[in-house]
Amino acid sequence: MPAEFDTNHVKNIVLLGHAGSGKTSLAESMLFEAGIISRRGSVSTRNTVSDYHELEQERGNTIFSTLMHSRWRGYKINIIDTPGYDDFVGEVISALRVADTGVMLINSSMGVEVGTDIIWQYTEQFRTPMIFAVNQLDHEKADYEKTIHQIKDHFGSNCVVVQYPLQVGEGFHEIVDVLRMTLYKFHDNGGKPEKLPIPDSEKEKADKLHKELVEAIASNDETLMEHYFDKGELDEDEMKAGMKKAMINHDLFPIFCLSAERNMGSGRLMGFIDNVCPSANEMPAQVTRKGEKLSCKAEGPVCIFVYKTVTEPHVGELSFFKVYSGVLKSGMELVNENTNVSEKISQLFIVEGNKRSNVNELTAGDIGATLKLRNTHVNNTLHEKGRDIELEPIVFPSPNMSIAIEPVNKGEDEKLSQALHQLVDEDPTVLVEVSGELKQTIIHCQGDMHLAVIKWKIEHLAKMEVRFTRPKIAYRETIRKGADAQYRHKKQSGGSGQFGEVHMRIEPWIEGMPEPHGLTIRGRETHELPWGGKLVYYNCIVGGAIDTRFLPSILKGVMEKMQEGPLTGSYVRDIRVSVFDGKMHPVDSNDISFKLAGLQAFRQAFKDADPQLLEPIFQLEVMCPDELTGAVMGDLQTRRAIVEGMESEGHFTRIIAKVPIAEMHEYSSSLRSITQGRAKFKMQFDNYAPVPMELQKKLTEDYNKNSVLEEV
Repeated sequence: MPAEFDTNHVKNIVLLGHAGSGKTSLAESMLFEAGIISRRGSVSTRNTVSDYHELEQERGNTIFSTLMHSRWRGYKINIIDTPGYDDFVGEVISALRVADTGVMLINSSMGVEVGTDIIWQYTEQFRTPMIFAVNQLDHEKADYEKTIHQIKDHFGSNCVVVQYPLQVGEGFHEIVDVLRMTLYKFHDNGGKPEKLPIPDSEKEKADKLHKELVEAIASNDETLMEHYFDKGELDEDEMKAGMKKAMINHDLFPIFCLSAERNMGSGRLMGFIDNVCPSANEMPAQVTRKGEKLSCKAEGPVCIFVYKTVTEPHVGELSFFKVYSGVLKSGMELVNENTNVSEKISQLFIVEGNKRSNVNELTAGDIGATLKLRNTHVNNTLHEKGRDIELEPIVFPSPNMSIAIEPVNKGEDEKLSQALHQLVDEDPTVLVEVSGELKQTIIHCQGDMHLAVIKWKIEHLAKMEVRFTRPKIAYRETIRKGADAQYRHKKQSGGSGQFGEVHMRIEPWIEGMPEPHGLTIRGRETHELPWGGKLVYYNCIVGGAIDTRFLPSILKGVMEKMQEGPLTGSYVRDIRVSVFDGKMHPVDSNDISFKLAGLQAFRQAFKDADPQLLEPIFQLEVMCPDELTGAVMGDLQTRRAIVEGMESEGHFTRIIAKVPIAEMHEYSSSLRSITQGRAKFKMQFDNYAPVPMELQKKLTEDYNKNSVLEEV
């Protein structure tokens, strides 16, 4: 049985927007309009097709991207509903990777929010053709004109009105469409509208907007511009063709009107999607990692890309993919280019939320799912045997939050490890680090809401209790001046004893510094330390005071002590060590003697060299609404942040600062509280800097106190 829809008749759209903009309601209306569902659910009653997950129903908002589809006038429209909170940005990015058009919903009572700006950056990265849908025009605080002004202000003059409402608020039920020059009048319960002539009172405004739309379309195509100059107009087919081309080139973004909750305008939007928006085969060809082009056509080699995986109880791992080339048939064997494992596609599904329907095949451009692939994960490319195709992977954002995790019950470490492994497989924006340095398992994620979902998954799916604790800080230790020390290790207990004496100078190491003063240099080694910084090791022994065969043992003792600095037990970095004298015993000197002598000499010298504790400093970037800049700045000052700059971007301010990571615990929660969720931040490691002396003293005292307790 051939695929029900060919490549030309498959459209893939992703619903985008800030939390509360109405994406899930629009998905519900589109499914209802297409006859896929017989009754529309709602977010408030928590019975929508999209938000089916137990956690989504519990929290009352979208957390996971959800694949659905509708059949509309001979087209299959795959719909991916996405979360609006930035904590779940990975779900948005993976959906954008496989969509061919994005619908950006704007809450007309709130206007363009920071989440809209954040998502827009990703749509530009993917060059996704975009539609704006001004939603909730029936809200009592709806302001269409202000919203349009903000859209153009934020995203440019290429945002062009296709529809406008006759009135907003509770009386909203009529939309003027300036592409078709028609008035759509809806009944109170929405659905299919009446098509009426545009009232005389609106003719002038509609004609003006129609002309602006035509000129915007013509300006992106020389042939259409010539037609426009010749005729003074473009017909509807020319306008559709011109809009499609301009949308693909990211040169034009049409604006529509909606009340998704009351099902007003969704049918017209779907008509525009099937008539104008590009199919996958009309988008630029995919470029493989080898730089070759892979056209989206049924006649090409079978190639699919996995953009999402989900583990379902009693079912196993469900892999979601897009067919980028060829016709995928049930029973086919494909090769995973990333793992070189052969995978049998035993079942193929089209998906409606949590409902799956078997199909025999899916053609190029379509999106579907399959079960129980043995060794396939997100970002994997699978293709028919004898081919060599690997598509570019999705690049996910770096984490913004770190927290230590441990099982509540003893003996469940292995169980926790397996649960975390599964989490990482499903969600590439989660990173798990088992830190030998800090002796903690640390989860790196996108924020406190993301962390709450992680905790829920572990407790409900892995059936185990976990606790989160503040992660320790990876401090470093160094010195500010030079110091000499000597240490004699002597041990006698019958028979051969142990003897080694080392004279050592240590100094702060700085790139380009002069060679050690007053010493005879016999050899030099530079060691790049695994934890950052350097150890430069000099042999300055004269007259054979210590045999050269013992120098590696002295170095070993120094390196061992550098892994547990005297101040806080942290790694030591950026030290120059010069071994310049010592003594041996013809019988009792051996490697262990000089290792211990080297360790103790380094320890003593370090304490006399004005030791200094260093803390990790991160580069922080906060994007917040202008009116909340003061509050955000005030909070940063309490975190020892140094603000390096501020930039205005539309109605938002970008704050750039350097801040110690020790002060950033629970910053995600604090920022959300301060800005009512209207700000975003990202940070990355920058450098190590000295800890204030009073804080160094406290940290050293705490370390010494804990060390004594451990010994007791």
